[in-house]
Amino acid sequence: MMCILLDFIYLLFLVLSSPFWLYRMLAQGRYRTGWKQRLGFVPVRHSRQPCIWIHAVSVGEVNAIAALVKKLKTVLPQFEIVISSTTDTGIARARNTYEKSHRVFFFPFDFSLAQKRAFQRLHPQLCILMELEVWHNFTALAQKLHIPVVVANGRISAAKGFPRYRKIASLVRPMFRRLSLVLAQDDEYAQRFQFLGVPADRVQVVGSLKYDTAPTDPDTIPFDDSIAKLKFRQTDLIWVAGSTGPGEETLILDSFEKLRNIDTLENLRLVIVPRKPERFDEVARWIESRGHKLLRYSRVKCGPYLTAEADEQAVILGDTMGDLQKFYKVAAVIFVGRSLVPMGGSDMMEAAALAKPVVVGPYTENFTETVNALVARRGIEVVADGNQLSDCIEKLLTDKKTAQNLARNARNVILDHQGATQRTVEAILSLLGFQLPYSDHAIATPSIKT
Repeated sequence: MMCILLDFIYLLFLVLSSPFWLYRMLAQGRYRTGWKQRLGFVPVRHSRQPCIWIHAVSVGEVNAIAALVKKLKTVLPQFEIVISSTTDTGIARARNTYEKSHRVFFFPFDFSLAQKRAFQRLHPQLCILMELEVWHNFTALAQKLHIPVVVANGRISAAKGFPRYRKIASLVRPMFRRLSLVLAQDDEYAQRFQFLGVPADRVQVVGSLKYDTAPTDPDTIPFDDSIAKLKFRQTDLIWVAGSTGPGEETLILDSFEKLRNIDTLENLRLVIVPRKPERFDEVARWIESRGHKLLRYSRVKCGPYLTAEADEQAVILGDTMGDLQKFYKVAAVIFVGRSLVPMGGSDMMEAAALAKPVVVGPYTENFTETVNALVARRGIEVVADGNQLSDCIEKLLTDKKTAQNLARNARNVILDHQGATQRTVEAILSLLGFQLPYSDHAIATPSIKT
């Protein structure tokens, strides 16, 4: 009965919000594909090979599962691993990263018929949901079919997720009680899952998977000819503003204009990489409206482009997907965006792992644990506003010793927090009735029942 009621609520929501989705489809080019899979028509598995279904909602979660997928594939080669995502960018990233070895598809809407159709086509033996992608009909059907559901890299944010769930705690507790296992990032997240109904004996604290996927060796990031075409000089000081959000580009350009007037920073170059691809054109127009020359990286990467136009005065717009890491590799200093505006912050682990001096704004509640650890070890600079941003970037570009200490401390924090993948895999194997092998490249064996 509850499933039927939810189906009606979902349908009503889709009807009422249809103008919003149509606008995004027509104006922003989003949500134009994958509708058949969203209705449950996911790829059919004809094999009798057991299956693990991993769901990662968007790009950040898709990136975070890299080490987990690799380890599970090593220790459980008899299992097929299939991967779903919700957003267009998440699917694009998943296909680029995993499609050669794994089926990749859009996650079905939580309509009971769509989920039932997906389960019938996939026949999974285990479902792994990244962070907090828990749905009522999905978990209800999995429980009915006796398929365990695990939340990996579990987190419930204090700013949005937890307050919303707390208001309807009595309604969502049955859904959370269906979870077989929650592998939380820290004690605070673990307590929130328990408050929402997950039994305490099904919650473990294992740390964040993102520490394990952050590259700590710049040489592991492939060389890119397109980056070389930008004609950066050895004397250039490259400031990369990554994963920026609405309202931040203004503050960044204000700081850049101020810094370029300083004699010692005349070789400063600015790279802006917006978080959302639908904002690329908007940010391009904004850069040019401020009187700056604009160099769009997509024109360098995706077609013939006169490298002579890579003017040393131009602001570079990173308007492609999946290349932020490459810009971080060549950066002298990095600002991680969606943190000067109240958007919760973006992932700063990649930048910190590469031993780069990292700056964030005051709004970083999406990564509270990471920021606290970095601040405690003096591995990150936190600024309050655009004025402090200018001063901080100037200090890090002119005081090499301070920048080097900050970068080294940041990398050490990342290294010290690694190991969540191993703990996550061990917990998953135990749930499936296997034990972790002693060798890194050996396969898991069935546990001995006593």
